[in-house]
Amino acid sequence: MPSVDLVTPAAADGENAPQGPPVPDHAPTTVGAPSSKAARRRLRAWLGENPAPNSPPYSRHRWVRLLTYLLVGYLALGVALGGGEELANSYGLTTAVAFFSSFLQAAAVVLALWRPVPAWVLSLTGAVATALLARRQLTTPTLRLPGPDWPWSTPVLLAHMAVLLLLALRCRFRATVAALVTTSLATAVVEGGIGALRYSPTGITAVGLFAISTAIGAALRSRGEARTELVQQTTITAEERARRTLLEERSRIARELHDVVAHHMSVISIQAQVAPHLVENPSEELKENLAGIRSNALEALTELRRVLGVLRSEGPDDPEAVEEIHRLSAPGTGRAPDAPQPDLARLDALIENTRAAGLDVVKAVEGEPRGYPPGVELSAYRIVQEALSNVLRHAPGARVTVDVLHHPHGICVDITNSRPSRPVPPSPGSGHGLLGMRERAAMLGGHVVARQEQGGGFRVTAFLPRDGTPVSADLALPAVLRRQLPSGSTPDPYPPEPPTGEQDT
Repeated sequence: MPSVDLVTPAAADGENAPQGPPVPDHAPTTVGAPSSKAARRRLRAWLGENPAPNSPPYSRHRWVRLLTYLLVGYLALGVALGGGEELANSYGLTTAVAFFSSFLQAAAVVLALWRPVPAWVLSLTGAVATALLARRQLTTPTLRLPGPDWPWSTPVLLAHMAVLLLLALRCRFRATVAALVTTSLATAVVEGGIGALRYSPTGITAVGLFAISTAIGAALRSRGEARTELVQQTTITAEERARRTLLEERSRIARELHDVVAHHMSVISIQAQVAPHLVENPSEELKENLAGIRSNALEALTELRRVLGVLRSEGPDDPEAVEEIHRLSAPGTGRAPDAPQPDLARLDALIENTRAAGLDVVKAVEGEPRGYPPGVELSAYRIVQEALSNVLRHAPGARVTVDVLHHPHGICVDITNSRPSRPVPPSPGSGHGLLGMRERAAMLGGHVVARQEQGGGFRVTAFLPRDGTPVSADLALPAVLRRQLPSGSTPDPYPPEPPTGEQDT
């Protein structure tokens, strides 16, 4: 199947054609370069190289293409064999000339499948030449009446109708009309201008049949183009409907978060601010703890507002997301609208806040930071934050160890807590925190393992590769990381696990 370059109508007409780079003032200007390019586009479009999607032989249905080839082949064979015999008998042409003329028409019919304009030129030229050759036989007074059909014999007429039909299917309406008008003028010149003595005129009938054939082809092409545009519009409408549904759901979630979480966090912040004034001679430790509670509540509110801004906007880069933070934050309490996301540099502040809540947290770092992407640092921070929050809820009074290992291929964070020192109150949690950890790590090509320890503690270990490429099993890992692997495991940094949100056993 020949290659076809699809040309949009505007580009084919030379409108809005892409221009080359600007020419410097000192450079010689090439006159006619853009116009020649536009002319080539117009020529390619007029030659039928901009077919409709369903035009033969490019229909999306294979059986339609095969049926088209079969019908065109049978028509070409009938014109080639039956047309030569009729031309020889009706016009008195020699057998060689008659069959040569009929084979030209058959070749034009086949060529019209891929190059309809050259095929039309070949068919019209052959028809005019055949009519002029036959005219010498039609000027003799001895010819019996009624004379043969002239200037369009039956096989030539059928061949030219097929060529015009295929041309109308492949070319634009203006090119199709131009071909029909040219054929009509050639018929008028041969029959009305040059003429003959004894013949049965077929000019008017032929022009009428040519017009019908052209109209059918143009209608089929217009129908195909309309269906293609309808499919495209339907696809766009479905995508827009899905996007609108997604935005509505995100807005609903943002509204519920704002009404529930933001309200309670604001109450906590206000109560922590007012509490020192309700106690006579409060201690410095009490003031410090209440200030920490208020600071954590305000920070949580700021991050919640950022999340609400993203949910209510159409994309993370939408100005509405930044405007939401700026609009909702109280003066002097919120971050700047362009505040960066948390990274590894803020782990110390996170651990200090956790210590202020009553946990004994020890941090250990091995290796040197290697300039991780922002997404890796943010995910590592969130995993540590979620693990410490789980310890606060499920293991009050436990001792926590946070190990950060900088590996050449990524970063490993290990959060281990001991057995809680006092009874654990029932928690309404459903494991979504562990699910979020796994999803964050999986998005970056990493893994998360959460398991119970023998002494009654719990451990969360996450490995995040630097460039999002999963680490191979034969990678030489640091000694500390190998020591943290479960017994019987291979040196692979934590094989992937299904994000069920439940702890591993």
